[in-house]
Amino acid sequence: MSDFTDDLDDLETAEDFLRFFHVTYDQRVVNVNRLHILQRFHDYLSADHGMEGLDDEGMSARYRFHLERAYQDFVVSNAIAEKTFKVHKEEARKMADRFVPLDSLLGTPAG
Repeated sequence: MSDFTDDLDDLETAEDFLRFFHVTYDQRVVNVNRLHILQRFHDYLSADHGMEGLDDEGMSARYRFHLERAYQDFVVSNAIAEKTFKVHKEEARKMADRFVPLDSLLGTPAG
């Protein structure tokens, strides 16, 4: 195991990760979205297939990039809009299935 992965093993909270990777954050954003930020961070890391063979410095830079990106997702949006977790994705799908055009309620022809 590398020093980098050893250091990662010591991180537990969203704040731990943000501090470790020197990502400036607003505590209010983290308080509301901590699990969403970490899930999105995980999703971004899982989708990054270019990390094989990177040294600790390269890995750290890539992790920081993905964590900053995950955090910023929730600065400019919210968990429901971002559909981070399965429950949000399912709720969005249900809402789309329940959509009723206003024209159909008013009895006016669409278009």
